Amino acid sequence: MVEKKKYKVGYTDGVYDLFHVGHLNMIQAAKKECEYLIVGVHGDDVVEEYKHRRPIINEIDRKRIIESVKGVDRAEINRFRDKMKLWELYHFDVVFIGDDWKGTERWERFEKILKAVHVDVVYVPYTKGISTTDIRKKIVEGQGA
Repeated sequence: MVEKKKYKVGYTDGVYDLFHVGHLNMIQAAKKECEYLIVGVHGDDVVEEYKHRRPIINEIDRKRIIESVKGVDRAEINRFRDKMKLWELYHFDVVFIGDDWKGTERWERFEKILKAVHVDVVYVPYTKGISTTDIRKKIVEGQGA
């Protein structure tokens, strides 16, 4: 018998540059909670706009990587970060985000907006000890794992 999951359509997104185990943990945690998982990949221009640098891996290749991850039912390149616009496109009933965002002004605002359309926000435990920023730094400094 197949276990019924709490949510029908789930959504998460990120840059996914230099794909690492923290990214994998997020996707796996999200998939455990929903029947169908959509993963948005922030487009190169979007990343440059808010991080003030382009990803190392281009958006097409990052999308291909995400599409190949077990549990991802659909991957899309996003041209904006507005969760309400994303909901209008994908009609998910839950958004998954790392718990390091919990309590931030940005996500408290998104929670209120999404609640109005009956979308839950689920905070997934952040994988401690790994981040793309740390990996980039190690590469520049010539350090190993």
